[in-house]
Amino acid sequence: MTNHNLDPKDGFAGLKENYIQDASSGFIVFLLALPLSLGIAKASEFPPIMGLITAIIGGMVVSFFAGSRLTIKGPAAGLIVIVAGAVNEFGGGETGWQLALGALVIAGLVQILFGVFKLGKLMDFFPLAAIHGMLASIGLIIIGKQIPVLLDVNPALSQGKDPIALFVSIPEFILNWDPKATLIGLISLVIMRGWPLIKHQIIKKIPAPLVVLAIAIPAELLLDFKATAPRYALVQVGNLLESIQLNVSFEGVSQTATFIKYVLMFALIGSLESLLTVKAMDMLDPFHRKSNANKDLIAIGIGNTLVAFLGGLPMISEVARSSANITNGAKTRWANFFHGFFILICVLMASDLIELIPNAALAAMLITVGIKLAHPKEFMRTFEKGKEQLLIFMVTIIVTLTVDLLVGIIAGILTEVLVNLLNGKPLGSIFKAPTEVSFTGNAYLVEISDAAVFTNFLGIKRKLEAIPPAFQVTIDLSKTELVDHSVMENLEHFKNDYEREGGAVTIVGLEEHRAVSSHKAAAHKRIK
Repeated sequence: MTNHNLDPKDGFAGLKENYIQDASSGFIVFLLALPLSLGIAKASEFPPIMGLITAIIGGMVVSFFAGSRLTIKGPAAGLIVIVAGAVNEFGGGETGWQLALGALVIAGLVQILFGVFKLGKLMDFFPLAAIHGMLASIGLIIIGKQIPVLLDVNPALSQGKDPIALFVSIPEFILNWDPKATLIGLISLVIMRGWPLIKHQIIKKIPAPLVVLAIAIPAELLLDFKATAPRYALVQVGNLLESIQLNVSFEGVSQTATFIKYVLMFALIGSLESLLTVKAMDMLDPFHRKSNANKDLIAIGIGNTLVAFLGGLPMISEVARSSANITNGAKTRWANFFHGFFILICVLMASDLIELIPNAALAAMLITVGIKLAHPKEFMRTFEKGKEQLLIFMVTIIVTLTVDLLVGIIAGILTEVLVNLLNGKPLGSIFKAPTEVSFTGNAYLVEISDAAVFTNFLGIKRKLEAIPPAFQVTIDLSKTELVDHSVMENLEHFKNDYEREGGAVTIVGLEEHRAVSSHKAAAHKRIK
């Protein structure tokens, strides 16, 4: 059972108690976030400095409102596809950027409403295979977009090409590469991919992006990029104080369908990625603290509304920086604050140094993120959960790459619904699963009938969360025709969370069901 009396204090008391650990972790995360924020902004077709403005506000402002204590708020590689798509569909260039900001302002307000109306449970409506398919497709698109940057080809060669066309054009990019910049990019990629393999306990704590910069900047100076390479080979940051102004335009409202589409995508995908990160970080938190997902959505919404007025990228609770924050000993929300503070100091005092970074090195960092999202292991893990999960995963990827992200997610959801119907889900249980909760002695019995699937899990979850802590809970699935993979995994999460608070959970009633694979969270359907 978790003893919350031993948790680190929150607020200014937490700062006084833990400022050394939080400042040191915040500094390490700053070293990780600085180049990534620049690269994400550039890949999103925003001015690079706007990635830093988002990280500064995500740290120094949003940390005071956040419902999660250890997550780092900032620009995310997972939103590059949506942001760049918005800029291009609104006309590209400065105009496209400013019109995209208008959609982001409204999306930020929608995220605040998500939190106010307690829609933090939103993520449970999305099938997990579709979510992983979405992330894998984002990874593939990031790789496709960054290969020409790694090779330092003229941006005009890749301008306006869809994801598949980018991969088809790789031979053309290679024919037009810059050998000097490509060499720096490839060395950077080897460092990024190889650094996690290092076993030395002290060396492995040095952030890989910092090592990349420590090699890429001197190499660029040695090769004299400023005199011998085109302007697009180096990061262009500009002056922070001159960049902070009202950059937003709401004239994009006249393009009604496009405007609504990107409001929905910014709000839904950004919220979904944030909620997934918060859930994952709660599992890594050494003190097992439970985040307030709705409060965190409100905080993210406030941050996104503010940064959009100033011209910044959308922010989320970012998974790689958040896990690095926990790994490096952060105790409270002040680590996020310090990460933003150190970025601010760096931009104010060392912008000339930042402009020595080769874009090929930033591309290597983003390609590494893309490889993690779309790694072959993700395909294998999905297949282990069942052939139908791989089908949903692949449909989401294919439709996203050939159409767009929003349609890809919808296709993944519809595929899961169809798979569940073919597996015996009663039509009447698409959005409702009869769930009875009874209390006898010192134990709760939860009986679920018909089918327990992702589309009706919100109702099941609501009844599970109403059970007081520290009791004996039995979840009986014997009356179900089908329990899908998303529900199996979510029930396991509920079991872990409830038992951490001193209770006990037993899942029974699957003896007459057949698992569709050997994976412990595989879907189960009744044997006919």
